[in-house]
Amino acid sequence: MVGIILASHGQFAAGIKQSGQMIFGEQEKVEAVTFMPNEGPDDLKAHLEEAIAKFDPEDSVLFLIDLWGGSPFNQANGLYEAHKDNWAIVTGLNLPMLIEAYGSRLSMDSAQEIAAHIIEAGRDGVKIKPENLEPAPADKPAAAAAAPQQALPEGTVVGDGKIKIALARIDSRLLHGQVATAWTKSVTPNRIIVVSDNVAKDSLRKTLITEAAPPGVKANVIPIQKMIDIYKDPRFGGTKALLLFENPEDVVRVVDGGVKLDEVNVGSMAHSEGKVMVNNVLSVDQDDVDAFKHLESEGVKFDVRKVPTDSNANLDDLLKKSGLQNV
Repeated sequence: MVGIILASHGQFAAGIKQSGQMIFGEQEKVEAVTFMPNEGPDDLKAHLEEAIAKFDPEDSVLFLIDLWGGSPFNQANGLYEAHKDNWAIVTGLNLPMLIEAYGSRLSMDSAQEIAAHIIEAGRDGVKIKPENLEPAPADKPAAAAAAPQQALPEGTVVGDGKIKIALARIDSRLLHGQVATAWTKSVTPNRIIVVSDNVAKDSLRKTLITEAAPPGVKANVIPIQKMIDIYKDPRFGGTKALLLFENPEDVVRVVDGGVKLDEVNVGSMAHSEGKVMVNNVLSVDQDDVDAFKHLESEGVKFDVRKVPTDSNANLDDLLKKSGLQNV
């Protein structure tokens, strides 16, 4: 049988599971996984693994997830990689999609077959009144094989020859829902660049990040020295980039390498052993404090917000709560 895991930011997964039961009746092998504000990626992964463990070993798994590129998708995608022959992931979960999935299990025993079948139901469930507001179907252009893009010769100047940095953000979760939706729409980059030596060496994490890019935006993972080189390369003059860093220490290396950052958005720094929580999403240790102070001495300002609609918190005040030195 196909086991279904509903996964979401907040209680949406639990709520839609209840709604589905009201319409289609009680269902076996359906688990809701909720990602709460006080949890991190490791907590979410553990919840997903616990849900999967409730199914039989021979069951294939269908993940129905709220948002492409969000943390529930990213963690499910990591688990899916080892079972890509018979598991499936569908995002954009809505109630018509879920009802169709329940009905499909009566005649289909493949997660991938069900996934392909329920897409139409999910799309058809999106309707509007008055009907004249419904966009007319666009004529689809004939598919044409695109010629491979040739690398520009070294020394070529594109535009003014300077990469535009729309946002530089510290976020231990890197590319997830808040970045893929809220921040991308706010600063409108044409490229998301994860700058990290550690992630650049991890082929699985690189793959998951590039797959989580929102529509119309490319994502890359590069080491720190490569970012420094790109900043000085005139071929990237047409790039408007959103930079993502795991920690302030990596930002220091980039700035000391010659990359000019007027402001850094501090979004999320996960708690780990030896770190001190200064608010519900930021944890720091002495190395972090020293890095922030170094950046401050270089004229970098800080914008402490999870999402664009938040108010900007004062980083110095938050660091003082840590009780660490040199604050």
